[in-house]
Amino acid sequence: MSDHPTSGRRRTGSSGKRSARSSTQGAGRGAGTRGSASAGTSGKAGRSGKNGKKPLTRKQIAWRIGRWVIAAGLAFVLVLVGLAIAAYKMTDIPNPNRDFQTEATYVYYAGGHQQLGRFAEQNRDSIPYDEMPQTIKDAVVAAENRTFWTDKGIDPKGIIRAAFSNARGNATQGASTITQQYVKILYLNQERSYKRKLKEAILSLKIQRTMSKEKILEGYLNTIYFGRGAYGIQAAAEAYFQKPAKKLTLRQSAVLAAVLNNPYGLDPENGKDAKEALKERYDYVLENMAEDGTAPAARAEHAEKRLPRFPKAKAGDMYGGQRGHALTLVKNELLRLGFTPEQIEGGGLRVKTTFTKKAMNAAEQGVKEAEPDGFSDKNLHVGVASVEPGTGALRGFYGGQDFLKSQINWASSGGMVGSTMKPVTLAAALQAGFSLKDTFDGNSPYEFPDGLTVHNEGEQAGEADGHSYGSHVTATYALEESINTAFVDMSNSIPDGPQKIYKTGLRMGIPPTKADKAYPGIPATSGDYDPDDVLITLGRAGISPINMANTYATIANGGVRSNVHVIDKVTDPDGTVLYRYKQDDNSSRAISEDISDDVSYAMQQVVQSGTGRAALALGRPAAGKTGTATNDKGDVVSAWFVGYTPQLATAVMYTRGNGRGKLDGWLPSYFGADYPADTWTAVMQRDMDGVPVEEFPPPANVDGDAPDDDHEPLPTRTAAPPPPKKTHKPEPEHTHKPHPSAPPTPTPTPTPTQPSPSNPGGSGGCPVLNPNCDEPSETPTSSEPSSTTSSPGGGKTKSPGQNRAPLAWAVRPTYADRPMSPASRSLTDDAA
Repeated sequence: MSDHPTSGRRRTGSSGKRSARSSTQGAGRGAGTRGSASAGTSGKAGRSGKNGKKPLTRKQIAWRIGRWVIAAGLAFVLVLVGLAIAAYKMTDIPNPNRDFQTEATYVYYAGGHQQLGRFAEQNRDSIPYDEMPQTIKDAVVAAENRTFWTDKGIDPKGIIRAAFSNARGNATQGASTITQQYVKILYLNQERSYKRKLKEAILSLKIQRTMSKEKILEGYLNTIYFGRGAYGIQAAAEAYFQKPAKKLTLRQSAVLAAVLNNPYGLDPENGKDAKEALKERYDYVLENMAEDGTAPAARAEHAEKRLPRFPKAKAGDMYGGQRGHALTLVKNELLRLGFTPEQIEGGGLRVKTTFTKKAMNAAEQGVKEAEPDGFSDKNLHVGVASVEPGTGALRGFYGGQDFLKSQINWASSGGMVGSTMKPVTLAAALQAGFSLKDTFDGNSPYEFPDGLTVHNEGEQAGEADGHSYGSHVTATYALEESINTAFVDMSNSIPDGPQKIYKTGLRMGIPPTKADKAYPGIPATSGDYDPDDVLITLGRAGISPINMANTYATIANGGVRSNVHVIDKVTDPDGTVLYRYKQDDNSSRAISEDISDDVSYAMQQVVQSGTGRAALALGRPAAGKTGTATNDKGDVVSAWFVGYTPQLATAVMYTRGNGRGKLDGWLPSYFGADYPADTWTAVMQRDMDGVPVEEFPPPANVDGDAPDDDHEPLPTRTAAPPPPKKTHKPEPEHTHKPHPSAPPTPTPTPTPTQPSPSNPGGSGGCPVLNPNCDEPSETPTSSEPSSTTSSPGGGKTKSPGQNRAPLAWAVRPTYADRPMSPASRSLTDDAA
């Protein structure tokens, strides 16, 4: 059926031909001629265009287009080849000894006008190939490009991959061969473009064709960045080992070859983790050298046993005092933002920080005024951090000892926070449905079903089980007096209490134990911050003063957390903005505004009538919390005061030695209500000088659906009666006694700060929150002069007539630095 003459498929488009053929066969010559002519005319008319030509078929059209494309493509290729040849001829090989230059990166205070410091000028001293030891040549080849001596010096796939990645704005990708790396560093700049990549590719081809491998390696080793501001092997040998390059040993050469992979992250001066990472890379280099035959296997194996000894790194005078700590914070944040060490050290960046000279001076001068006399900053460490609510800007800090003497910044290192964790617990409880008027068990001890017990203070006063405040104390009073058992009861009454407290802390500004971009901080991690710790409310976690200040700044900001940061803007030498802090991208609601207002109200009561009354001397509305933490032996290892005004949050931490040294029996007083609170007040008096007084919002008095009916407010009063004041006897084993108590002082009426000699313009001076004002507050004044007398131990104690609150014996928790069995952990908190 398929080939039937009447088939629709066969008939379509060919009826003219079949009709003519049929007429010729059946009707004779004449008819056939007429039929053929008729049919032919008809068929021709059906296939011809206006000019009588046959239309092109699809294949013919495609072929014509293809020829044009091929011709155009060939022409384009010829143009490209011509351009490439021209570019090749016009591209000169730079002279690394003349043309290679770096530009210092400058760091500025918040206003962007006064310089805080700078990162290294070019530190480079070129030496000839013959003066370079063979060990460094072999080590660098083994580390960076094992086929260097035999390859063509270029990796086309790597160039294309890096060009596309960099043009899209992704993380900068480097070249793979030593030749390509050499070319890249000769054109040190921040441009990410096809043009730069093409130029690098051309130069790589030209160099590998016109220069010997020895010359390429010489240029590379004289220009590559080794860290510590050192460009080239000669400067690196001096920076790391304080000797000329020609005297480097196999071990030292392997180290310098290893650090090329990550000049900052593999520098042993940057901590234990960096040193461990260096050892791993160091072993890799030596193993490759043994396999390549450039180092005897036995010698390489012997060298792998340990890293070489490193002389103590020298820091320039520009890093003296607190400046070195500040520049280190800036460098760390630049690295976190994706800038490379080469960019930071030699890329000519212009960095505007969040620091103000006023806040930096306030932190340092406040510490010097309030800390006890006779205690070296080599052993007594004070960390201070001031964060602006609403922006997360770190305005000022004090890191402790002069950076040239110790690179540990105690404002970012931190320690166990003790009872300063309790406001986070209160926020979690209010979110769970409790109110400030709900009551909790303040009797001591509090015992868990598994036998774990928690005690309040009072053991030193003869109360074997700690002081009992009653079975129904309000949440507000529990925070005022920092009652351990009440807060453990509170945590235990919240469904999944420790987990809820943990998550609330994350949202407010406490980083987790493993870095998470959703919960950033300075640093990005906390120690022992565990959601499964049933005693999380008592502050076993190790948190930095910077992060604690930011957590409290969240409360001051109505429950909205802004990520703490130290960099506002980065530009290149031409003024192009490479980074700008964006507030909207770095803020999130942590707790509701009503809950924040209630927590803030309770913390104001801590200052008004609780353990934080030393802060009354600030003379303006303030909220805060004391904290003292002890280890499993009962030794006090840190003392805190963290507080805020509506405009600024400041955290103060006192610790000793390695951060776990014993404070009790060593300091004249080890309570957060004493030296830490006095330091906070001294710092904030300077910070707030000239800043208008602002009031806190009133409490919202939230009262949700509490998960436990056993905590209803007392029917006849809103707070449990305070216990009678006790006269405590100092511990007999203590050499130094706590500060003597003084009568309660009336709450001062907040008044605007008046002009003072240190701030001639009053509010027109240099407020700490004004980023465009960099003037220092040289001699800030306090609301009241501090009267001091020498203690027997050489420490400074307050006179009984000083304007301060009576000392309440703080709640003293005992924390475990090492895990203990539940039955053996007895906790006594220290709230003051």
